[in-house]
Amino acid sequence: QVTAKTAFLFILPQYNVSVPTADGELVQYHYGLKDLVTILFYIFIAIILHAVVQEYALDKINRRLHLSKVKHSKFNESGQLVAFHLSSVIWCLYVVVTEGYISNPRSLWENYPHVYLPYQVKFFYLCQLAYWLHALPELYFQKVRKEEIPRQLRCIALYLLHIAGAYLLNLTRLGLILLLLQYLAEFFFHMARLVYFTDENNEKLFNVWAVVFVVTRLFTLTLYILVIGFGLPRVESQALDLERGNFFSFLFNNILFRMSVLLLVCLFQASVMWRFIHFQLRRWREYWNEQSSRKRAAAGTKQQTKLLKRDSGYHENGVVKAENGTSPRTKKLKSP
Repeated sequence: QVTAKTAFLFILPQYNVSVPTADGELVQYHYGLKDLVTILFYIFIAIILHAVVQEYALDKINRRLHLSKVKHSKFNESGQLVAFHLSSVIWCLYVVVTEGYISNPRSLWENYPHVYLPYQVKFFYLCQLAYWLHALPELYFQKVRKEEIPRQLRCIALYLLHIAGAYLLNLTRLGLILLLLQYLAEFFFHMARLVYFTDENNEKLFNVWAVVFVVTRLFTLTLYILVIGFGLPRVESQALDLERGNFFSFLFNNILFRMSVLLLVCLFQASVMWRFIHFQLRRWREYWNEQSSRKRAAAGTKQQTKLLKRDSGYHENGVVKAENGTSPRTKKLKSP
């Protein structure tokens, strides 16, 4: 029994409580320091799954494609993230649908703070934290190039900040919707990269990703405005209450603070869109330069063909003429 209790500490979420409801009692969860032990266990699970995907899927594909070292590293990165984002999108969509967060948008801010979580919501957040923490040692295991490490560290830090912030500040419902939108756009991006590495002339999925990216950004900005601008200021309990987990809803009652937060959110989304537009312009410029170089090469080939024909003579009225218009045949001298 002692061993079983210790095993449950690693495997199952902790801090379960019975919450009275109209139909009886409902078992829900809140967070605490014991969550770190559970996260540690699932970090090792994530490392094992990472190795399985690499060994039995990505390495076999790489042997067939014969990619360069740079493309090989990017292919492995995108392959791992496609598997993770696809599974996370399906899992997250299942959670938000079954919990009614999509059908009832008011639930994103009603009864804030959301201290008590359903089992599947807490388990999802613990697994998400475990995955992005496991990505840190994977930078060493995968032998990522030094110039790529800062970019990947920045990406990991942003995801950890978002997930841990939503989990600790009791904004898990809003965090789930935002993660669903972000993972959906990232899935199409890395899927487009995989297709591009297999066939460099196929960039159709990048166009699909561009549309999905813009739509998800618009939905993200709308959610921020809806929850921060209109939802949290209407919460009944506006007083600071650390024991109940009400950390900052009272701040959103102040219009100056609320507008400042919305301004920061809009500026961040604008910077993301600017980088996206810059990326698209650079991609289109490279595409048109490639097309123009192909046209010039084709025009040069046609010109060389014409020059070869002129050098070897051409036909005029059934007679072969040289370049100066005279017949290439030698004239016969008249006998005296």
